[in-house]
Amino acid sequence: MNRKELIDALAEKTGSSKADADRNIAALIEIITSTLKKGDNVALVGFGTFEVRKRAARAGRNPSTGEAIKIKAAKVPAFKAGATLKTAVNGPKK
Repeated sequence: MNRKELIDALAEKTGSSKADADRNIAALIEIITSTLKKGDNVALVGFGTFEVRKRAARAGRNPSTGEAIKIKAAKVPAFKAGATLKTAVNGPKK
């Protein structure tokens, strides 16, 4: 599902216009992005948690030359699925 399909599905599910659905999705993405940028987490109970993880500096290899390179430390956004979402995707545990 891409953004346009998500907008269409949200508009249909809520009975709102596609323009309203687009604004709502844009606002949600902006809020999550700005919260992660500040270093905070966004926890949606039952769905999951958006968080920032620190990736340490490490050694790597240039795939075309095989030359050793240094990869800088970085902060990366991550999503950890909640139990309800995992159950919905995988089905109940047996």
